[in-house]
Amino acid sequence: MEFSPSFPFPNLPESPHKRIVILGAGFAGLKLAQKLIGADYQVILIDKNNYHQFQPLFYQVATSGLEPSAISFPLRKIFHHHRNVSVRMAEVKAIDQYAQKVYTPSGFIHYDYLVLALGADTNYFGLQQIKERSIPMKSVSEALYLRNRIIANYEKAMNTFDETERKALMNIVIVGGGPTGVELAGAMAELKNMILPKDYPELDFSQMQVILAEAGTSLLAGMSNEASTHAFKYLKSLGVEIIFNASVKDYDGDTVRVEGYPDFNTKTLVWAAGIKPNAIEGLQPDQLGPGGRLIVNEYNQLKDALNIFALGDQCLQASSDRPRGYPQVAQVAMQQASNLATNLRRWSLDKEPKPFKYKDLGSMATVGRKLAVVDLPFLKFQGFLAWLTWLFVHLMAILGVRNKVFIFLNWAWAYLSFDVSLRLLIRPKYVKEQERKEMIEDKE
Repeated sequence: MEFSPSFPFPNLPESPHKRIVILGAGFAGLKLAQKLIGADYQVILIDKNNYHQFQPLFYQVATSGLEPSAISFPLRKIFHHHRNVSVRMAEVKAIDQYAQKVYTPSGFIHYDYLVLALGADTNYFGLQQIKERSIPMKSVSEALYLRNRIIANYEKAMNTFDETERKALMNIVIVGGGPTGVELAGAMAELKNMILPKDYPELDFSQMQVILAEAGTSLLAGMSNEASTHAFKYLKSLGVEIIFNASVKDYDGDTVRVEGYPDFNTKTLVWAAGIKPNAIEGLQPDQLGPGGRLIVNEYNQLKDALNIFALGDQCLQASSDRPRGYPQVAQVAMQQASNLATNLRRWSLDKEPKPFKYKDLGSMATVGRKLAVVDLPFLKFQGFLAWLTWLFVHLMAILGVRNKVFIFLNWAWAYLSFDVSLRLLIRPKYVKEQERKEMIEDKE
């Protein structure tokens, strides 16, 4: 297998230490780079963006609760005073396990250790029409696109005489009853109940439907029965229409077809039904497990590659008590990254590595104002206290003091005023032809 380009990546600093290249600055990649600050390694952190994005709050960007910059943080700022860590913005195309090189459009990078932490993308399960016409929620830009779509649809609804068209513009269908789907459905219902009628008093919001379609038999499948039951009750109280055993088959941009249910008319279909690991060229077939996840051992070493590691959503780390691997959630990714950082330091001192052991810290989801569910290893609770817990945990997890303060003020204002202030329709209008060509070339 041949790779290109054949020239080295420019402007990489010289270092006497072994080089660790980390692909991806999500929860796993960023945590590993932070844990290796000051270590006897040269760390190169590569991501297609120059910022870290806090995925659990994408839905608040999509529903005008927060602006994108509030949940994004510049990667370079994190490592301003730590010279053993360098950040590069590039889209990785392939790896060469034998030559120990990573290939990007800007050139190749040689590594001594490689860490694959590229995360996951939306899984459409082979439904091409839905892939082309639905809206995913896996990046800040996608969340911002959804926000623009929702606001634009309501502006269009104000300007149409056609009642059927108006209803389709107002309706929203969300596919997937996991945390993303549940939180987005709750936020959209609150917009319908408290915010949008003030912006568009001429529209009849009793005609608006917020529909949550789940292919299984319950919401929040990874959480307790109590959490699932309360989430269902909370969403119903907000006016969300929930359908179970709902296998979505097709969407043409106007009509959602669900097996066993009548068609739903909407201009907005949000796909939050599944994820798949991001693939990269240069891996061997026997290194891939079910669904394309990378097979790793208890030290997160890739199968048949002692100097390559995989973390988070991208890896499949089976154990006696978890034969299908750990859940694809942020806590697993960050704990794996912390353990790998410890082992990399131990290997540099010729010490034995420590196998990864996952500590379940619990899970939570918010449904709406003063409504949330929390599952801790020793306690399960719901309602107002769960909502306060959710707010505190997510606020503490956000990077940067400025971002924490900004988000706190936004949440406080929304709570006191029953309003959100970011219902702005800002879209790129013009891209020069040369810039368009460069964007296409970068994607290729």
